[in-house]
Parts: sequence; C-alpha cells; structure tokens
Amino acid sequence: MTVCKLVETAFADMKESDHQEHHLVYRLHQSDTFIPELSLVAETDEGKIVGYILLTKVEITSENGVTTSLAVAPLAVHPEYQSNGIGGMLLREAHRIAAALGFGTAVLLGHKNYYPRFGYREAAVHGIKFPFDVPSEYCQVIELRPGALKGINGMVHYPAIFFE
Repeated sequence: MTVCKLVETAFADMKESDHQEHHLVYRLHQSDTFIPELSLVAETDEGKIVGYILLTKVEITSENGVTTSLAVAPLAVHPEYQSNGIGGMLLREAHRIAAALGFGTAVLLGHKNYYPRFGYREAAVHGIKFPFDVPSEYCQVIELRPGALKGINGMVHYPAIFFE
C-alpha cells in the first residue's frame, strides 16, 4: 500500500516515534472506525503521493456519558516535501470534511509547537485526558464546529486496534 510506505518513510527519522505508524494505518483501514472520506492524500502534479492524513472515530467518556470524536493518526508528509504547507493543507481539509460529516471535535497526540497554529489546544484545559504517559501539552483537541467542546470532558478511549 503506497500510503503505508509514505507513512513509514515520513516517521523513519522521528525519535519520538515507535516506527509502527504504517502498521496502524493498515489496521485502521480494515477497522470499523475507518471513515473513507477522512483518509486523504496529497499528490504532486505527476501523481506521486507525498502526504497523508487519517481521522478515525474515538470516544471521550465521562460520568456524563460518551461523546464521539475523531483522532488524527497519522498526519504524514514525505521528508522531501516537508515545510511546504502540505501537512497544514491536509489538516484543514480533513477538518472541513469532518465538520461537514457532523463531527464536532478532533484529538491528537502531537507536536506541541506545530498543531496549535491550526487551532489545537491542550486537551487538559478542557478536562480531557489521554491514556498515554506523555506530557499533557502533546495531548491536544480542536473544535471543528463552534461550541462543540461545551460540556465535553473525560478520558479519550482509542479502539483496541490502536494498541495491537
């Protein structure tokens, strides 16, 4: 799968990576959390795939109930094409489509200095926790529709497929 190879290449030199993102993409494509409209590629004029983003369903649970959200996992750009705005373009387009599909929020575990420029904020500020042992500034959330975070707090629950 071309997308999996791209994802593997994009994360190859990242020290924070477990280098399993391409396997996760493959598993998510086979799962019931997969939303085809939220699996996007960026191509060159020649048709070479140089960027990819995938948003899949997750849940945020609290004593008040369960809210469906989306997880950005992964956002990948081929190293030769990074710093050209491709990641931002993919992220904004995925947000637009997700909102049109009726989703209100998205969460991610990602770089604390990159994602805030697209509207992501530290999830802990909203009372949202992640099941990972990482600094909270890497755990982020965004409203895809105004007011969508109102009353939402609790723990993000990723499907088991994320941990296989």
